[in-house]
Amino acid sequence: MKTLNITFIGGGNMAEAMISGLIASGHQPELICVSDVNPERLDVLQAQYGIQTELDNLRAIQHADTIVLAVKPQQVDEVLHHLMNSVRQGMTLISIAAGVVMARLEAKLSASQVGLVRVMPNTPALVGEGMSVLYSHADDVHKERAAYILASSGKIAWVDEEKHLHAVTAVSGSGPAYFFLLAEVMQAAGEALGLPKELAAQLANQTALGSGKMLVESGREAAALRTQVTSPGGTTQAALDEMYEGGMPSAVRKGVNAASKRSKELSA
Repeated sequence: MKTLNITFIGGGNMAEAMISGLIASGHQPELICVSDVNPERLDVLQAQYGIQTELDNLRAIQHADTIVLAVKPQQVDEVLHHLMNSVRQGMTLISIAAGVVMARLEAKLSASQVGLVRVMPNTPALVGEGMSVLYSHADDVHKERAAYILASSGKIAWVDEEKHLHAVTAVSGSGPAYFFLLAEVMQAAGEALGLPKELAAQLANQTALGSGKMLVESGREAAALRTQVTSPGGTTQAALDEMYEGGMPSAVRKGVNAASKRSKELSA
């Protein structure tokens, strides 16, 4: 896999996260190319990572084994229309464009020519802790290429039905914002109780980091960990009673459901 020629169409934050992860895992920079309409952005990426850059998509994919489509959803049709006559048999195309279903990709690129993989990543990939969920009906070669690229910036999982990506979008794709909101509210509450802003932020942020680490590394379910730190009649119990009374669990469920519903609407 380390000899793959990989081209990123679009040089935004998610593309940079994958590029950074690939290079950190030992992939040679000269085997990575990025195409973007912004020459200043390309200069930054080239200076930072030593990769190849191109302003023209067709030149960028000339030697590519794998293409990562990292443009905005509204740009996908135009980009694929431009590429459709230049893709080669055996290429892998990985799309991280939210809401762009496989049928839409197949309508622009022949499935017999290109192995298509659709991915829902999330922004913690920017710090090497992403959660990417993949879907494909291509053969194992294409799936292995996609897994190699996405695993370089975090954890990966597969779903066997594309419809599950709506729920994935709602839980992990949009999920970082839910945790940021909780940290934001905790910080504001700390400040209201008299803590300096910097200390309140440190307490909320480090608590989020430590709690996440416990969830991942302890092997225990979230409910068990919550019970572990909740002494009957104590301060944590008092806080949780208020949160339940205020409808926090219900609000989170409704929010996740709303995100899934919106994902379906955007796909349609």
